[in-house]
Amino acid sequence: MAFLRSMSKPDVTPMILGRGVYLRNPQPGDYGPWSDLRGASRSFLTPWEPTWPSDDLTRTAFRRRLRRYQREIREDQAYPFFIFREEDDALLGGCTLSGVQRGVQQSCTLGYWAGECHAGRGYVTAAVRALVPYVFEELRLHRLQAACLPENERSRAVLCKCGFTEEGIARGYLRINGAWRDHVVYAILRDDPRL
Repeated sequence: MAFLRSMSKPDVTPMILGRGVYLRNPQPGDYGPWSDLRGASRSFLTPWEPTWPSDDLTRTAFRRRLRRYQREIREDQAYPFFIFREEDDALLGGCTLSGVQRGVQQSCTLGYWAGECHAGRGYVTAAVRALVPYVFEELRLHRLQAACLPENERSRAVLCKCGFTEEGIARGYLRINGAWRDHVVYAILRDDPRL
């Protein structure tokens, strides 16, 4: 069994550097800054996210989250990252590569968020630009897709700045804030130009 464990994927992925930001996997010591940032940004984030569990910001829920993240990385299902500002290590938000598909599809889905005090400052754009080569060169996937609500102009701008192409509307795509909502789907392929 020890031999099999040594062959499985590690529970962490490498740090990814971007312009003025870096991304790394969430760690236990991130609980305080994460909880503070999410709590202070709750009303800002709620219109764009699934309904938060009642205990979402508790330390116990954060530990459960970390265990799930480690399992998903090990099983090549998802790769979660927190975004930090390079100059002072401040937590800015997060990105997740989820729904990893191998075989004939070779794709994953990108999701991201930023704390309200950091939104609109280019940090998420820098993080997404840093993740694109990771998806194609390290994970060796063919397609990276993302989806956002049609009225989320900030999110749509991030994807366009990072070279994603709008592909159309997916009806009832995700359950956001308690309701099934249509989303605009974007994608970038391995061979697409990088911005």
